[in-house]
Amino acid sequence: MGMEPLFLGVDGGGTGCRVAICDAQGRILARAEAGHANIASSPEAALGNILAASEAALAQIGAQGLGSRLCAGLGLAGANAAGAAEWLGARLPFGRVRIVTDAVTAVKGALGDADGIVAAMGTGSVFAEQRAGVMRQIGGWGLALGDEGSGAVLGRALLARALRARDGVEPMTPLLQSVLDEFGTAEAVVAFSLVAKGGDYATFAPRVIGSTDPAAVQIMAQAVKDVRRSIAALQGASPLPVTFIGGLGPGFAAHVLDWRQRPALGSALDGALWLAREIVE
Repeated sequence: MGMEPLFLGVDGGGTGCRVAICDAQGRILARAEAGHANIASSPEAALGNILAASEAALAQIGAQGLGSRLCAGLGLAGANAAGAAEWLGARLPFGRVRIVTDAVTAVKGALGDADGIVAAMGTGSVFAEQRAGVMRQIGGWGLALGDEGSGAVLGRALLARALRARDGVEPMTPLLQSVLDEFGTAEAVVAFSLVAKGGDYATFAPRVIGSTDPAAVQIMAQAVKDVRRSIAALQGASPLPVTFIGGLGPGFAAHVLDWRQRPALGSALDGALWLAREIVE
């Protein structure tokens, strides 16, 4: 391999960690995946998954154990939590490291250098605009405080509505009954909630998006309203095209038609590789 620089990009979210290694020309040399990488909610597990995926990618190019050669750009869920990025950076064996939120790498991957707004809709959610190279982000505060429209919020809303329907506060629907039947008892739903993280709630989101069940329609309507308000807050007086990304992006793109939409140029992993290569520029 010689001693040419190698660049590692890491895209880590609540449901998975994706890594890629490229050369100075941006050619992808290896890819690998591992489990979730939210460095705020599960830092030790995130660290383990990042290292496992990175070592797997290095092994593909015969460079296992040479992590110190890497310039690494990491876009990670939870990087906006106080102290999380510093904690992780001190434990990574790479030569040079930049850690940002997964929102930053998602925006850079989606827009490149173009002006635009990105709605990143996955386990969590975050919204950002880029104007003249300056990025501004809103949301992304996590399940307890925000993440409007996210898979985690949709799943939590579904379970909460199922319990309200059981109590007779909301109308029972086939979808809500199926959720209750799956858990068996209300107490089992509560027990789930006491240990569930965002990714656990998000497993229920596909039952909401695209469903014609009345409960799902109402939950989705509220989510669309929340997403639309976040995008509107970024639009200001000079509207920009909107790019929806993430696993739930297409589902929301079909509902939020207020502004021109533009497809993503690349992925959050592309953005992480851009971040890594920028370190030495």
